[in-house]
Amino acid sequence: MTAVDVVVMAAGKGTRMKSRTPKVLHRLGGRPLIQHVMDTAQALQARRTIVITGHGADGVEAWLRESAAAAGRAAPDFVRQEPQLGTGHAVQQAVPVLPDDGIALILNGDVPLVRPQTLQALVDKCGGERLALLTVEMADPTGYGRIVREGDAVRAIVEHKDASAAQRGIREVYTGFMAVPAARLKRWLSLLKNDNAQGEYYLTDVVQLAAADGCEVVAASASEQVEVDGVNSPLQLAELERAFQLRQARALMEQGVRLADPARFDLRGTLRCGQDVAIDVNCVFEGDVTLGDDVRIGPNCVIANARIGSGVVLQAFTHIDGEQAGVEIGEGALVGPFARLRPGAKLGAEVHIGNFVEVKNSTMARGAKANHLAYLGDAEVGERVNYGAGSITANYDGANKHRTVIEADVHVGSNCVLVAPVRVARGGTVGAGSVVSKDTAPEALTVARAKQVTITGWTRPRKAPKK
Repeated sequence: MTAVDVVVMAAGKGTRMKSRTPKVLHRLGGRPLIQHVMDTAQALQARRTIVITGHGADGVEAWLRESAAAAGRAAPDFVRQEPQLGTGHAVQQAVPVLPDDGIALILNGDVPLVRPQTLQALVDKCGGERLALLTVEMADPTGYGRIVREGDAVRAIVEHKDASAAQRGIREVYTGFMAVPAARLKRWLSLLKNDNAQGEYYLTDVVQLAAADGCEVVAASASEQVEVDGVNSPLQLAELERAFQLRQARALMEQGVRLADPARFDLRGTLRCGQDVAIDVNCVFEGDVTLGDDVRIGPNCVIANARIGSGVVLQAFTHIDGEQAGVEIGEGALVGPFARLRPGAKLGAEVHIGNFVEVKNSTMARGAKANHLAYLGDAEVGERVNYGAGSITANYDGANKHRTVIEADVHVGSNCVLVAPVRVARGGTVGAGSVVSKDTAPEALTVARAKQVTITGWTRPRKAPKK
């Protein structure tokens, strides 16, 4: 089989985005537009990937290098188009680093939703001998290059601004994707002219050059328009975001996940689900998330980088952000509503985390509970601990973090402060309102608060009467 070398055009400024961010770095589904294209190229097992940069080149190239390193693969080759003189001029910049013996697959960095199988069909149409174009029929083809045919043979692509009235009536359009023998492409690129309305070098002109050269020009069709829709404005980006999310929602529902409303679901990373998972509306998943069997997720939850065990219930407005350290929740745990789990939170089976409770870099063993208005940071909590409302671990001394250990079967009363480093021994009880700064004894009651004093006959100060 002929090797495939991918060329990604990513030099455009994206004026209509009205943003300092290069267009191809705007995000869809949590990833830059160009990252979607690069992942698709990777799925094709391309021999080489060449990215043509221009506007914001330093930022685009830095992102792609970092992304490749994080994925453990080689960075693409970069060439720059400065100034930007059209699509043909862009691909001309790739000629010095494009091998002669492969198929050049030309992609657009701002068209994120094309499927690998669609591009593979395009490559197969090329077969190392033909010029293959990816086309699609549009109800409104305004702005796109029209496919001009003689029977089944493609004779030319006419850009919208150069098309005649009759040609503008054609609904089959060129999508910007082509597969072509690289050696032939290089020769045709050298013959491009800029005698058109824009004074630019059009890549589409290679169709006429190919036909004149006796090269067969064929077309492969995209299955749906959303595959070939590009992003030129915030409105188009939002429209593609919804299309992308609906595509992911449908895939999950086909696996058996029950989504209350697929139109109100956002996945900005990877989500793996067991059987009988139910997800309510307006939930956002980011990073790498795994849900076990029978997980129930209430409305308006945000979950990033977490492993959630079977039978867990996340109630409304729960916020889980695992970042790099991750969050783990054991089987049968109950979390929320309005709970926050931060990086390094590891909850055992049947743990309860209630409303307005925050857990960070802490472990909670089976059956431990913190049901109301509490903070656990840098803590180790034993089995069956009951952690009272309004209690906190004071883990930061202004310079360093310290750990708190609460052994099994401890009861911590309301509004307590455990000043780390400190250990509350097994079976102990901490009286409400206590500030505990020393280790406690097993099975003991610890109370550390001022003695209550009542002064009878005391009168509050009063304001002086107005004159």
